[in-house]
Amino acid sequence: MARKVLLFDIDGTLVRAGGAGRKALDEATRKLYGKECVCSEFSLAGRTDLWNFATAYRLATGRKPTQRAVARLYREYLRLLPRYVRRATREKTYILPPGIKTLLKRLKREPGVLLGLGTGNLEAGARIKLSPSGFNGYFHFGGFGSDSFHRDLILKQAVRRAARYAGGRIRPQDVFVIGDTPFDVSAGRKAGYQTVAVGTGFSSLAELKRSRPDHLARDFFGVDKWLKWFGIISLRQAKRRSSRAA
Repeated sequence: MARKVLLFDIDGTLVRAGGAGRKALDEATRKLYGKECVCSEFSLAGRTDLWNFATAYRLATGRKPTQRAVARLYREYLRLLPRYVRRATREKTYILPPGIKTLLKRLKREPGVLLGLGTGNLEAGARIKLSPSGFNGYFHFGGFGSDSFHRDLILKQAVRRAARYAGGRIRPQDVFVIGDTPFDVSAGRKAGYQTVAVGTGFSSLAELKRSRPDHLARDFFGVDKWLKWFGIISLRQAKRRSSRAA
């Protein structure tokens, strides 16, 4: 049986963390360089952490970012991020998109389905953001912002890790990229994978439609529909086929 690899973005797709990442980066940049509200000067949505931190450093200092400078900014960000995630949870701005919990529970029971992350977040930050959701246990591998500046290469790294995790080859046609921005769609297409855009995050349905995903959904409701897109036969469909064959 061919393995299906499903790579989920985090911000706006699996969770909405009340702007915790943006707020932590703003404070980290202010503490280190005295720059206020740096994230108001560019969009973080759909980007990688390497790009976001390099951009924040350049805007804050006027200097070309170095690996050492970006690493220092990231360490400060990681120190602050848990506080903002906890605050979002406390203030109920930490939100799980409609239907995602039910879909993940269903997918976890499917033999041959490998759930992974395909995110611009570096892994430590990704795990902090996911922690209140309880979703970390669903995802044992992934591609992260530390792998590349380029999202398509992050996705390819996730698939290589999926192959090692599963102990077998993964066919490109069996990889699905699920995200909430046109960046997710374009990266998935460039990597040669199928794409599903979902309107739970930072892009409108019209913007997502223009990005030409293979599938487009408003939310994660309708498990059978999602299973069909992934080429998975639901129990209900299997019973129908069995009754027709009888």
